[in-house]
Amino acid sequence: MIPAASFAGKHVSIFGLGGSGIATARALIEGGAHVLAWDDNPDSVAKAAATGIATGDLRGADWAKFSAFVLSPGVPLTHPKPHWTVELARGAGVEIIGDVELFCRERMLSAPTAPFIAITGTNGKSTTTALTAHILKASGRDTQMGGNIGRAVMTLDPPKPDRHYVVECSSYQIDLAPSINPTAGILLNLTPDHLDRHGTMQHYASIKERLVAGSETAIIGIDDSWCAQIAERLERAGRQVIRISKRLPLTDGYFADGTNLMEAVHGRYSRVAFLEGIGSLRGQHNAQNALAAVAACLKVGLDLGEIQSGLESFPGLAHRMEQVGRKDHVLFVNDSKATNADAAAPALSSFNRIYWIAGGLPKEGGIEPLRGFFPRIAKAYLIGEAAPAFSATLGEAVPYEISGTLAAAVEHAAHDAAKEDGGEAVVLLSPACASFDQFKNFEVRGEAFRQAASAIDGVKPIGGAR
Repeated sequence: MIPAASFAGKHVSIFGLGGSGIATARALIEGGAHVLAWDDNPDSVAKAAATGIATGDLRGADWAKFSAFVLSPGVPLTHPKPHWTVELARGAGVEIIGDVELFCRERMLSAPTAPFIAITGTNGKSTTTALTAHILKASGRDTQMGGNIGRAVMTLDPPKPDRHYVVECSSYQIDLAPSINPTAGILLNLTPDHLDRHGTMQHYASIKERLVAGSETAIIGIDDSWCAQIAERLERAGRQVIRISKRLPLTDGYFADGTNLMEAVHGRYSRVAFLEGIGSLRGQHNAQNALAAVAACLKVGLDLGEIQSGLESFPGLAHRMEQVGRKDHVLFVNDSKATNADAAAPALSSFNRIYWIAGGLPKEGGIEPLRGFFPRIAKAYLIGEAAPAFSATLGEAVPYEISGTLAAAVEHAAHDAAKEDGGEAVVLLSPACASFDQFKNFEVRGEAFRQAASAIDGVKPIGGAR
């Protein structure tokens, strides 16, 4: 835990008592603050009170005594309208912050030179965060990873000069972290997302920009116009900007040339790393993730040998193009996190002969956006409520069966893939659907796929499979 000493002796209010909210309250108390916490869910309030956190309805609190108000990132700050606690805090002139802001203040207070890598973007931030932390740990650095992935940021070990922090930041967290100042800030990409909470794409992009604007070095993917404009704007303002691209050769920066990761300096190219043979980092999207990780790790002092070794030993993330097993030429890949068509596209683009398990609770638009990948699909195995609609979209373009259940789909796909003559065949769960018609969440669905694959005679687990 990181004691929040920056608020020692001060009164702080908190709203939102999920896991990160309780962790934040404990950190503030440990640092000597006087905390009053609340939540709209009575069960959450009772759970917090049972751990010794002072609770009370903030509607009746004396807001004049609070030095800060810590808001859970899941609670609306601006759209569709500010939460009632936000209006009370603003009316009293109390600053509104989140747990990432607390972390930034504690780092500046006790170890301002501690290397701090912060990652954001619409897609890929979890993989980039995990990959960056893995490379650092594999090199022997003292490394802490958290934020929007894994551990709540205030539960990490306290800052010290040689301790490296890798923190995934959602737009909600950035919006509550006005002084965020990473050593290396990564902005991977921007596409419309969370507009119900941010109102417009412009506002969403401006929030993401804050993370790199406050960075010592801004590492920005420029394959979309929003990020390209941010890179240009920061560079004009005198900030240090490193551009990365998964598809375009750059004059200066880092870019992918197939599986080679290249550095460009005034138009002169050199290879800094490679992804050939690294199954956990297949596909253009993972090339972008790896480029960002490479640039950040170089920034904090790693050498190219350490970085390449870390890339090669990266096991990947569960449920995100996770290689779970192999039987001869058949590879089993769990991409259960792909809960819509856009999320399924990276996996479909990464393999050439696919036995595709798809379906579940359908999202708007179905799988029509994936039509360009249909030639890669040897056969589709459709499950859940979406099966009839997906079969209509596939039509005569892709052979398919309506398998009904995931277990049946895995069994049938494995049987058919085993008959492939030459080359790798991939049994891929990338559902392009939510899981809730048959499973509690995508994690449970992914685990069911893993178990079904491992139950097939002769399937051997792949290193890193959970």
